[in-house]
Amino acid sequence: MENVYLTIVLAPLIGAIVAGFLGGKIGRRASHSVTIAGVGISTGLSLWVLSRFIWHDQPVFNDTVYTWMVSDGIRFEVGFLVDKLTVLMMATVTFVSLMVHIYTIGYMADDEHNWPHGALTGKNSYQRFFSYISLFTFSMLMLVMSNNFMQLFFGWEAVGLVSYLLIGFWSTRESAIFANLKAFLVNRVGDFGFILGIAAVGMYFNSMDYAEVFARAPEFADTQVALFGGVSLMTLICVLLFIGAMGKSAQVPLHVWLPDSMEGPTPISALIHAATMVTAGVFMVARMSPLYELSEAALSFVLIIGATTAFFMGLIGLVQNDIKRVVAYSTLSQLGYMVTALGASAYAAGIFHLMTHAFFKALLFLAAGSVIIALHHKQDIRHMGGLSKYMPITWVTALLGSLALIGFPGFSGFFSKDAIIEAVGASQLFGAGYASVLLTVGVLITALYSFRMYFLVFHGKERMDEHTKHHVHETPWVVTVPLVLLAIPSVFIGWYTVEPLLVADWFTSGDWSPIVVAHEHDTLHHLREHWHGQAAFVQHGLTALPFFLAMTGLGLAAVIWWGIFAFKPRIDEQLQALGGPVTRILQDKYGFDDFNQRVFAGGSRNLGRALWMTGDRAVIDGAIVNGSAQWVARMAQSARHLQTGFLYHYAIAMIVGLVGLLTLFVTL
Repeated sequence: MENVYLTIVLAPLIGAIVAGFLGGKIGRRASHSVTIAGVGISTGLSLWVLSRFIWHDQPVFNDTVYTWMVSDGIRFEVGFLVDKLTVLMMATVTFVSLMVHIYTIGYMADDEHNWPHGALTGKNSYQRFFSYISLFTFSMLMLVMSNNFMQLFFGWEAVGLVSYLLIGFWSTRESAIFANLKAFLVNRVGDFGFILGIAAVGMYFNSMDYAEVFARAPEFADTQVALFGGVSLMTLICVLLFIGAMGKSAQVPLHVWLPDSMEGPTPISALIHAATMVTAGVFMVARMSPLYELSEAALSFVLIIGATTAFFMGLIGLVQNDIKRVVAYSTLSQLGYMVTALGASAYAAGIFHLMTHAFFKALLFLAAGSVIIALHHKQDIRHMGGLSKYMPITWVTALLGSLALIGFPGFSGFFSKDAIIEAVGASQLFGAGYASVLLTVGVLITALYSFRMYFLVFHGKERMDEHTKHHVHETPWVVTVPLVLLAIPSVFIGWYTVEPLLVADWFTSGDWSPIVVAHEHDTLHHLREHWHGQAAFVQHGLTALPFFLAMTGLGLAAVIWWGIFAFKPRIDEQLQALGGPVTRILQDKYGFDDFNQRVFAGGSRNLGRALWMTGDRAVIDGAIVNGSAQWVARMAQSARHLQTGFLYHYAIAMIVGLVGLLTLFVTL
């Protein structure tokens, strides 16, 4: 199986290399063909391996492929750990990536129009884009298949690097450059904590290997570190690792980069910011469950951060008018749900929602891209409307994705989101009550912003200009086929996977358990004890508060942005004006961006200016460089006065010098 796993990882890398270095010679068709073939091979093999784990009891693979270095007894290796958690991530990542690759053929077909005439950066941009997204797939696979912290960090940084390249892909746009720099810097803040956490693991465990670290973790459960008056080692490691996850998975306050990353082409919004890169932090925490279960303080920290992100980021989605930014804030909110599940020790529910969310959120991003293509790259939902009759496939698939997102009964999002809310409600950890309230109310918010966007885009009177209205039509098959293929799991995948993932303990059964949950932290046991099948779960959901809140949100959205909006087009503006200061706070995104610009960016500039004025100009240039020259000049100027030209002056100087030397000789 080692060769199969190597092929899964290397096939996208080979495609990326060919398209990246030879794209200009082999052309567009060959470039997208080789990258799609590489990702297609990875997808096929990943699904085959997944089927082996489901139906044939495939043994866990945990082995080293290459030893890079051994230092002071610590082995730095490239290796694979392929277990049930890994293979689920592999299948999800590669399938979504394949859909995005196919979609990109249509979305980037006219990319030359996005570049200024004669811009060298626009040359072969189509081929370069395919190279980047294929390279991203390779990086993500290296991350999820790693069996050690060194390789995890490699994949972690690699996806960050490729994300930087993709967000700023249209590099002649100032907004794109600002966005990719912002993403890079914010992620570096998180990664600083992440690498400190890995360093602490190396220091105390003297190993980078997952299996060794997890096996020895209970030995350090009571170990204290002389920091801040004494803190648990497990708490320190877990919090530091989670700071890295806060950056990658865009949790408050390190969330600010994700909405701005919508400056990149839409396919990368679906690939990176919906299904893969932003879920790396969720996957990492689930993988580290043997460590997190030893620190309730770390779990509470994760729980509170996740719930705060889920609720407050969802509120911002209500006042957004850019179609991609509405979906972006939805992503932030749903990531908060996943992270909250991890904090409640419902790791299986968090991973379950990660999988279902990957399909319907990628679907919504790609549907938004389909609309953007049809409207000649206009993104303001206030200038859309009535697209259902022009774009029936996009309309239906977007409706299915929206229903899955709000957790409509029977759809994939219903099973995963309800499981998370119930698990958090059963948790006894500090902050669980706060989190339970926010997640439950967040269901109403999700339905409001999701169907506000849906009705403003697809229903009501057309609000685009006449030229756009006469040319709008359904997008090509390379765009619509991925929408249909993503809509299928968005509707059905939850029904077929909820029982094995959450009830049958798929993650915790067998000789190797990828997820470890302490008995006192098990918040999914109520679901297992009262499980009577999917239909009963749906029936129970129909009587629960989240269902009524979701239907209330959907109904309000329909009344306001479909019913009232038809004869009162300014209702959206009037509602926002009615919100007064609350609306302004949401439009200002709680002031995070302004604070960062003034304090961190502005403070860094001021610090740099102060160092330049005092250090560079005053000390280095003034005192050392120019000062030493001036000192020599002054010394020379003083020494000039000794050269008088009179012989008796020189004779006196010789006598004085001779006397001084004799005195010194006699004294010593």
